[in-house]
Amino acid sequence: MKSNLNFPSPTWRTPPVNLSLNHSLVDVWRSTVECSPSKVRGLLSCLSMDERTRAERFYFQRDWRRFVFARGLLRCLLGRYLKMEPNQIRFSYNSYGKPALAYDCGGDTICFNISHSNELILYAVAYGRKLGIDIEYIRPDFATDQIAQRFFAQEEVAALRELPKCNQAESFFTCWTRKEAYIKAKGRGLTLPLDSFVVSLAPDEPVSLLSTTESVLEASRWSFEQLSPGLGYVATLAVEGSGYTLQCWQCNL
Repeated sequence: MKSNLNFPSPTWRTPPVNLSLNHSLVDVWRSTVECSPSKVRGLLSCLSMDERTRAERFYFQRDWRRFVFARGLLRCLLGRYLKMEPNQIRFSYNSYGKPALAYDCGGDTICFNISHSNELILYAVAYGRKLGIDIEYIRPDFATDQIAQRFFAQEEVAALRELPKCNQAESFFTCWTRKEAYIKAKGRGLTLPLDSFVVSLAPDEPVSLLSTTESVLEASRWSFEQLSPGLGYVATLAVEGSGYTLQCWQCNL
C-alpha cells in the first residue's frame, strides 16, 4: 500500500554498540514481532515470574510467543541503556496500568513506551520526558465514518470527511495513532476520552495537538512526530516538550 500522506520518512539506522541518552535525544526502535524459537526461549529467561504468569494466560501459542518476544526485547533494550542485565530490570505501574521503570532501575530518568500492530513493534525511549507511541496497521474496513463519529472529536470527523476517499483510510489511522500516542504519554488510559482533544489531520497540516479541554497551555506542552514504520502502517510519537533530536533504530536480534 502506497502512502497518500506527505510525511517525511525517518531513516531506520543500525544502532551503535553503546547506547546513551540525554535530555536532547529521543530514540525509537522498530522490530518485527517474529523470531526463531531459540531466541524466544532466550528472551523468556529474561522475564520476571509475574511476566511469565501473564504469558501463560494466552490461549494461543502465537500470542504467548509475541508477548514473550515484546517484553523480552524491551528488557534487552532498556538493559543496554542502563548497563544492566535484562533480568535485573524491575517495573512499576501507575494506577492506570502504565508501566515504568522502578525507581532504583532508572525510573526517575528514563521513560519508555511500546506499541505493536500486526507484524511490527515500536519502542520509544527518552531521558526525563514523558512520551507515548502508537502504531497501527491500516485496515480500510475498520476506518468507517461511524467509528470516527464514535471516537473522534467533531472537528476531526469534519476534516476526515473533507479528504478524498482514497486518503480517508490512512488519514483515519493517522488520526487514531496521534490520539493514542497522546493518551499513552499522559498515562491516564481511557479516563482521557478520545474526543476531549483535537489533533491535526489534513496531509498539509503540521503534526500537532490543536486543542484540549484540559487547559489552554496543554497543547503547547507536547511535540508530535509522524513515523513511517513500514508499508501499510502508520505511527505517531508524542513527546513532552521540544528541542530534541529523534533517532530511529532498526532492531535486529
